[in-house]
Amino acid sequence: MKRIVIIGASSGLGLKISMIFAETGWKVAMAARRTEPLQTVKNQYPDSVVFSKIDITTENSGSLLTELIHKNGGADVILLAAGIGWQNAELDMDKDLKTVNTNSAAMVRIVNTAYHYFVNECNGNGQIAVITSIAGTMGLGISATYSATKRMQSTYLEAIEQLAHINGYNITVTDIRPGFVKTALLDPNKKYPMLMNVDCAAKKIVNAIIKKKSVAYIDWKWHIVVLLWKLIPRFIWTKLKIKIDS
Repeated sequence: MKRIVIIGASSGLGLKISMIFAETGWKVAMAARRTEPLQTVKNQYPDSVVFSKIDITTENSGSLLTELIHKNGGADVILLAAGIGWQNAELDMDKDLKTVNTNSAAMVRIVNTAYHYFVNECNGNGQIAVITSIAGTMGLGISATYSATKRMQSTYLEAIEQLAHINGYNITVTDIRPGFVKTALLDPNKKYPMLMNVDCAAKKIVNAIIKKKSVAYIDWKWHIVVLLWKLIPRFIWTKLKIKIDS
């Protein structure tokens, strides 16, 4: 039986992905700050699901993740689905620092723990997956810290993948880059381009994990958009008035 640990599993994509893996016969370990939704999934799949309360922003989240992995009988895949972000054109300092703490510092703590688990307990075999974002492609003025931290995540994952190869480990790294997905992170009063529902996005993410893709855009249309973005010179990009209309 394949085993996966999913951090950030109490809502949105993390919750739906957990349910898909449980439905298809995987052993699933769920983690989040809120445990009520996790207990609901556990009740539905009592033989397949375990869970723990983990706040990735706390210093002991790495050790709590290791405990959950062992509670699950091990892990073949460790997926980080937790993250925060706002449109923050006012550059509210508190929002910026919370975004950095969650999307950067906490992400490193989780991925670092996962890497060492696979090296020390799985003979260098395993898969690390993180839900990043297409927002990490370019700096977005309305979400400066969010786009910056998502760029950092993708760069860190790329470096971890290279490090695994340097050391001769068989650790797959999967960078999952969705566009707009209809979750609680989005403002319900705004209109978003190419908005995907959670069920559709979650199925595509599960497929990318199973296929062990290195980089997966959710979905292909965003891949085209990203390629076009990369062709825009910096001096033009920084003058574009990109915003989400209300």
